[in-house]
Amino acid sequence: MGKRKKATRKPTGPRRNEPLPSVFTCLFCNHEKAVSVKVDKKAGVGSLDCKICGQHFQCGINYLSAPVDVYAEWVDAA
Repeated sequence: MGKRKKATRKPTGPRRNEPLPSVFTCLFCNHEKAVSVKVDKKAGVGSLDCKICGQHFQCGINYLSAPVDVYAEWVDAA
């Protein structure tokens, strides 16, 4: 007597990575989606601005940096 055959599953397609956010919560005024981050890779500068309280931050970046990295540096500096 042989073993029972298992039902085969169809292979799932590749998972799509969700894009990283570029809008965050402000540390100073605590408004959600108030801080927007812009990354200029040619100039090597990342800038962050709050729409509500006007907080501004700027830091140096490299070719691997993303808006999340600029926000993390701002959190560390504050």
